[in-house]
Amino acid sequence: MSQFQQLVQARRSANKFKMDVAISEQELHDMFSLVKFAPSAFNLQHARYVAVTDKELKDKIYEAAHKQYKVKTSSAVIAVLGDLEAYRNVGPINEGLLNLGVMDQREFDDTVNDVTRMYEEGGDSFKRDEAIRNASLSAMLFMLIAKDKGWDTCPMIGFDPERLKQALNIPDRYVPVMLIAVGKEDTEKQRPRGYRKPVGEFASFNGL
Repeated sequence: MSQFQQLVQARRSANKFKMDVAISEQELHDMFSLVKFAPSAFNLQHARYVAVTDKELKDKIYEAAHKQYKVKTSSAVIAVLGDLEAYRNVGPINEGLLNLGVMDQREFDDTVNDVTRMYEEGGDSFKRDEAIRNASLSAMLFMLIAKDKGWDTCPMIGFDPERLKQALNIPDRYVPVMLIAVGKEDTEKQRPRGYRKPVGEFASFNGL
C-alpha cells in the first residue's frame, strides 16, 4: 500500500480532541502553503481561510457552532470561505502568464472576457455554487495535508453563518462554506469507522 493510500485511509473525522494542545501559526502556514495547489475553476482560487487559535475568539465560534464540544477542545478552528467575487481576479491571476509569454495578449483578453461574462451571466446562484464547490475542493486537500503533518480534523456544517460572519468580521463577498476543527484526536472512546458503500453502490461506468 502506498503512503498516499495509507494517508487516505487514516484520515477520519475526529469528534473529540485532546485538551490544551497548541498549534502554531507556522504549522498552519505550512499547511496553507501546500493547500494553495488545490484545483479551482480557471485557477480563480475561490477559497479563503480564517484560522482561529485565540481562546476568546474560539469561544465565539463555539457559540456560533451551536456549542459543539469539538470546537472547545480543538487546537484551532478553520473557517473555510468561498469568494463570490473570485472571478474579478482573473486578470491579475493571469498577468504572470502574459508577462512570461505563455499567453499572448489576445488569449489573455479572451480569458478575462470569457470568464467574467460566464460568472456575471450565471448570476448570484452560479457565483455561490462556484464559491462553495471550489472552496470544498480546497478544504478536502487541507484535511489531507493536516493528517500528513500529524493533525486530525473534522469538517463541520453545523453553525450559524451570520453569527460566524459577525464573530470574524467577514464581508458579504465571502460565503461561509464549512468549519474545520483541527487538533490531536482523543481516541479513548473512538468509534469504529462507519459503514462505507462498496464501489458498486456509488460508481458506474458509461451511464447511471
